[in-house]
Amino acid sequence: MSGVEGEGQYREQEAPPLRKAIARRMTESKLSIPHFYLTVDVEAEKLVEFRTALNAGRETRISYNDIILKAVAQVLLAHPECNVSYHDGKMRYYAEADLCLAVAVRGGLLTPVVRSCGQKSIAEISGEAGALVAKARGKRLRPGESMGGSFTLSNLGMYGIEHFAAIINPPQALILAVGTIRETAVVKNGNLAIGMRMKMTLSCDHRAVDGTTAAVFLAELKALLEDPARIESGR
Repeated sequence: MSGVEGEGQYREQEAPPLRKAIARRMTESKLSIPHFYLTVDVEAEKLVEFRTALNAGRETRISYNDIILKAVAQVLLAHPECNVSYHDGKMRYYAEADLCLAVAVRGGLLTPVVRSCGQKSIAEISGEAGALVAKARGKRLRPGESMGGSFTLSNLGMYGIEHFAAIINPPQALILAVGTIRETAVVKNGNLAIGMRMKMTLSCDHRAVDGTTAAVFLAELKALLEDPARIESGR
């Protein structure tokens, strides 16, 4: 243990390579990307019921992340102006919804990519995402499995976090932060009731996406998750 006058004791050691890479990329993101943030509160009763029905009789459970990834892909492909990134004065438009999933690992964070989510069913996304998460946590991801991607999903709901704003994963233009599904008092038709709610915050790169464009995307995603029977099945 050591210390400096006026400070408490501390132990200092070299940061591991993953921590250094995260520090470099997040500093680059906050310094070079003009972030703005949009938040919505999703009515989650039907989403909970939808997931329960999907998991009936299944050995491998489908997660809320799997459903949200599919919903994001559906809305993203319907709004190609959001499936973009900004590169040195040029706009890059992506043909597929290649979606990154933020995964906490020992010493940091990795973002494996589930490719072409718009062309896959929720079950297919679940299988691929589960395999990628296992690889990430075992530090077994191949370079191609964590490179690219046009959008990132970060979910801290499993830790009881209700709301947070994520830092954009460069060079992407959007990242969605999802909080826990919580039981809370709500007003319905002028009456007080108990409802299930889930907050989502979209962090946006203002160089690539304007406020109205991002608001339309988030509003349509909210509407889709509130009526998940409309989520396309994929192939």
